[in-house]
Amino acid sequence: MRSEDWRPTPLSVASWAVYDLANTIFALGVGSLYFAEWLTDHRAGLPGFLLHNDTPDFALAVTVDAAMVVVIVLAPWIGARTDHAGRRRPYLLPTTLLCVVPTFFLASGSVVGSLALYAVALVGFNLGGVVYDAMLPDVSTPATIGRVSGIGIGVGYLGSFVAVLVGALFLDAHGHAFVFKAIAVLFLAFAVPTFTLVRERPRPRQEGPAPAAADGFRRLARAWRDAARYPGVLRFLVGRFLYTDAVNTLIAGFLTIYVKEELGFTSDEIQALLGVSILGAMAGGIGGGLAVDRIGPRRMLHGMLYLWLVAFAVGIAAGIVDIGALGWPLGALGGLALGGLWAADRVYMARISPPARLGEFYGLYATVGRFATILGPLVFGLLVSILGLPREVALGALMLFIVASRVVLQGVGDEVRTWSDADLGR
Repeated sequence: MRSEDWRPTPLSVASWAVYDLANTIFALGVGSLYFAEWLTDHRAGLPGFLLHNDTPDFALAVTVDAAMVVVIVLAPWIGARTDHAGRRRPYLLPTTLLCVVPTFFLASGSVVGSLALYAVALVGFNLGGVVYDAMLPDVSTPATIGRVSGIGIGVGYLGSFVAVLVGALFLDAHGHAFVFKAIAVLFLAFAVPTFTLVRERPRPRQEGPAPAAADGFRRLARAWRDAARYPGVLRFLVGRFLYTDAVNTLIAGFLTIYVKEELGFTSDEIQALLGVSILGAMAGGIGGGLAVDRIGPRRMLHGMLYLWLVAFAVGIAAGIVDIGALGWPLGALGGLALGGLWAADRVYMARISPPARLGEFYGLYATVGRFATILGPLVFGLLVSILGLPREVALGALMLFIVASRVVLQGVGDEVRTWSDADLGR
């Protein structure tokens, strides 16, 4: 069967989408909620050089940044490996296990040991995301790619409810270590259909030796040079770096710290707030995916950036005027903007990338997101923990990144490209 004649089955689409659910259990349950909460409660176990002004912000920033340095180097490599092999699914299991195994042992030893495990888990999570995102054309057609992307986002945020439910059922009775074990097992269990049931679009194996991990830096540099050959790709990646800088910093745990420390939310209120955010994200993902097929990923993404600006403004106002109730619209607006942004974002990247380089270019896509996840936490931690400024100032700094991203993306079109035979892998 020719690649252009490929039609995905409903089972393949559903099996792909459920991985979004699986990894969202980790993203919210560990990344956005319970690990930051556990670290805040165990800050006394941090060494002095990681503890500034008695806050865990800097320790969390250093951990996330260390993991993202590794991801920046390895993401284009893992994507190129899947392009070379002509298959992506075989690479999804090992990268997933690289996240699941260390997650299982979080909070079982020292605070520093758990930080190291969390860093490894983040590497596995993000490399798996590169492989998973590059499988989007395997489970969609040009007419349905936005809808399928949105389904993945919407189904994915059901994983957030699973993560919150795990905490509600087990956190008080069994503690954080048990919750992390449960999340690890659930991540793996829900990912099994993706490992086994997704049918991939026919792609030829590329000639020559497979890309080596030892060539990571050289391949990263070459991938950036190659990306410059395709109109709009570099500009999109710069814009993505800027808005992801703001968004990923919040969902890396800093929003949990903000509403707990500045707005006075209790653990139960944080879980309820996340429930509101999840509902918003599901609506944003599914609705945004449908909108992408109708109005295109560019207009949809721009609209979500404007919505993020409103959400940031609400959050800053909540802290300044000390009105904790404003945390609720912050959660709802942020969730809606988050789901819609991701539904449009990965379709945008697929639209402007050559099919034969899609895995490698999704590696660059992940790289800019991860580099943003270095800078964002670093800025947040520097402003709050080192300079002692209010967290509202840190949110304002992140808000400026959203503004800058909208300016950069103005020049990036989303029209359907015409590719050469080489770009199609023929």
